[in-house]
Amino acid sequence: MSISFVFVGDVKVGEPLARRLTEAGYLAASDVASADVVLTFCEGQTATEDVYFETNGLVQICAEGTYLIDLGATTPSFSKEIQAVALVNDLHAIDAPLFVDDPADADVFAHPESLRIFAGGEEDDYQAVLPLLEVLADEVTYLGVAGAGQTALAVASLQNAAQIASLMEADALCRASGVDAVAMMSASAEAGVISGRVRALHEAVCQERFDGAFTLEMLMAELTMALAAADDVDLILPQGEAAQHLLELLAVIGGSDKGVAALSLIYGEESACAQHGLDWTRAERVYGDGHDHDHDDDCGCGHHHDDEDADYGIEGYDGLGGFGSYSNN
Repeated sequence: MSISFVFVGDVKVGEPLARRLTEAGYLAASDVASADVVLTFCEGQTATEDVYFETNGLVQICAEGTYLIDLGATTPSFSKEIQAVALVNDLHAIDAPLFVDDPADADVFAHPESLRIFAGGEEDDYQAVLPLLEVLADEVTYLGVAGAGQTALAVASLQNAAQIASLMEADALCRASGVDAVAMMSASAEAGVISGRVRALHEAVCQERFDGAFTLEMLMAELTMALAAADDVDLILPQGEAAQHLLELLAVIGGSDKGVAALSLIYGEESACAQHGLDWTRAERVYGDGHDHDHDDDCGCGHHHDDEDADYGIEGYDGLGGFGSYSNN
């Protein structure tokens, strides 16, 4: 008997994944209640919580025996909560967050070779949906109990964000110094300092490919959850927080829906930013007293800003956790 599925959440992610599943012989269900498997991907834990637990949420309307597979980024503790609630409702919950191996791939969610899945949950449940997961991503790794997949994503996201931030700083130094950034990065790659995925991202920077399926907002969601997971165990991660502030800066000026390569723009001229729809006057609102473009400031981004106030002068904005509140859309 064919297995039916339905996708709930971000359609930019869901459409290419659903297409691959139907091509592999899975049936697209007409609604959640009739699906054997429900896949979710939301840009943020609040949205995920609403999908699962609001009135008429998944745990209420899914039929007994349904498999709930969350492909988005949440905290490990939240994944455990989903599993606990699913268990008492005779549902099967698996945390199976997607990790993007190639953030420079413009259509990455259509390419399983550029994706991997870290899975957590009951092993029997994992084995039951493994063939489906292998359609979505070439690399699928089972890590153990509920929340383990999200812990693995947090670990990967922290390292990924650090590499991306370092790449952007290195590229900015090359350009400011008047040297060939491509040659410098090639030398670093030959020395084993940067990986192939980071080098591919630098190619996107050099080619000004600033749009992509894996957006800044998705990267911020992953890093936000990683920092929240650290906070849950009373751990402070200065490098992760520094990377998050850098991502926030691009989001503030309107880059939430840009590809990750667009992070390089914040080190360049305002005119170049404006050509790609970014507006530095928004940073003036957020950080209070404007910015300079003389590359002499503390954060290293070339702009002067002050983040003493928790809400950065914008009503309803709560800092790191509220990245969705200043999306350009």
